[in-house]
Amino acid sequence: MATNQLSGAPTPTHADPHPMASPGYGKRSTPAQRPRTNNDFAHLPPREAAVAAYVDRLPEGADISVKTLAKVLPYGQCALRTALQRLVTAGHLRRGREHVRGSDSARWVTRTWFSRTARDDAWWAEFTRGGVNDASPSPPPEPRTRPQPACRSRAFILLAALGRTAPALSLSARDCADLEPLAAAWFERGATEQDVLRALTAGLPTPVYSAAALTRARLLTKLPPERAPATPPALRILECAKCGAPGRPEALPGGECGPCRGEPDPRPPSTAPLPSAQVRDHAAEARAAATRTRTLRAPELKDCAP
Repeated sequence: MATNQLSGAPTPTHADPHPMASPGYGKRSTPAQRPRTNNDFAHLPPREAAVAAYVDRLPEGADISVKTLAKVLPYGQCALRTALQRLVTAGHLRRGREHVRGSDSARWVTRTWFSRTARDDAWWAEFTRGGVNDASPSPPPEPRTRPQPACRSRAFILLAALGRTAPALSLSARDCADLEPLAAAWFERGATEQDVLRALTAGLPTPVYSAAALTRARLLTKLPPERAPATPPALRILECAKCGAPGRPEALPGGECGPCRGEPDPRPPSTAPLPSAQVRDHAAEARAAATRTRTLRAPELKDCAP
């Protein structure tokens, strides 16, 4: 019963699958999110939590426009528009534009990014700069009362378990700590656990006199080349959730621009047009200046004549 209450998504008004947006549009999930739980949206009001839970379970590319959601959820367009706006304020939703990669034209498409994990303005700013990707670590879990043991790195765990694959390469805790940076360099260059194990255990001599020395030598001599440069991050820009005006993330705290938050417009007022009499005076001065210039140049041209 608790699961039904906390997952919270309202039942769609019909059994048909949720409509999908045109190819390339629709819902876009952000990377590095925590695993789904029943308490993901417990901090939101009931209606907003229900809408967020429903959107969270939709596939990538689903149409999450207000009109489409109003057809499948028991809320009107005005209520849904308000709910989505509150999801923006809470850090679960952002709208913006993204440049289409691989196209020769400067084509930008509208994006709606959804995050199950609430994000602050600094995270969204880093996301638009391409600093967040699928390899980024997930946010830390909620604090627990019982202290947790220190986490070992991927490289340390592989070295510590090396003796299970090749007993002759059993290493001590100190050996694992000393060799950890060398093994980590393999993962930084895109190697997998199987790649490292294969390089360390294939064709072992008999006997192995020093497991640590042999492991060190193979980690150094068989280190793979550096990976090719990564694909540049997508170009993104956020938009105000209310008026749709584009802007830098720093200018859109909470997803809204300054005027929509009630702040004065920082742009200077436009200059009022000049009166017609003043325009005629400026034109007369310009003609007089041009006449004086021609008069001064005339003797010079006469002296140069043959």
